[in-house]
Amino acid sequence: MNDFYLPSIVSGAYPWLTKFTLLVWFAVAIIIVFFLLAYRSPKLVPTRMQWIAESLYGFGRETVAREVIGAEGLRFAPYLSTLFIFVLVTNVFGIVPGIQISPNSHIAYPAVLAVISYVLFIYLGFKKHGVGYIKYALVIPGVPFAMHFLLVPIELFSTFILRPLTLALRLFANMFAGHVILLVFTLGGFVLIEASWGYAPISLVSWIMAILLTFFEALIAILQAYVFALLTASYVQGAIADEH
Repeated sequence: MNDFYLPSIVSGAYPWLTKFTLLVWFAVAIIIVFFLLAYRSPKLVPTRMQWIAESLYGFGRETVAREVIGAEGLRFAPYLSTLFIFVLVTNVFGIVPGIQISPNSHIAYPAVLAVISYVLFIYLGFKKHGVGYIKYALVIPGVPFAMHFLLVPIELFSTFILRPLTLALRLFANMFAGHVILLVFTLGGFVLIEASWGYAPISLVSWIMAILLTFFEALIAILQAYVFALLTASYVQGAIADEH
């Protein structure tokens, strides 16, 4: 568990300056520098770096913003693309040699991202519908009156409490579990071989599993970044829609 409660880099600065903090700022720096370099001299026939940058933004713009929200979603494309790319980079840190842990494996960072998305869709809901957004979000049209006594509390819990919680916990749990699994197979191999050379074949199997699971973790890192952006887009779409 100490892997998830890292000591301060500077004495007395805990918890404000840990490896997680530096990784978050490192991710921000990587993203900013990459896009500045990619677009420093844009060309009609894009270079490889420009093509990668355009593909990343285009994925957030077309696959997430436009497909989920519709034409109106294009104004949210910068946020959704940035969210996708930031979560992707911080997730990938978990399989980078020398780093080998994602800030998202600490609940604080997914929680902050979830709160930002939560504030966004709540704000948009009230901006679109006014105070009536509460009724819009909680009351399902066409349902018998008596059913509202059951459905309204469920919708209240689901929309205003469960959404940010599940958004944060889904990302956190996947990154946390992935890190633990890689630790188990990597360190397990060393523990076995140190216990007895007779366990060397099992240690080798353990390390092979760690390598295979690293590729699997890379897939999970990409998928979770997409899911986080996709769910945010879905919540935004629900907040600004004209009807259920």
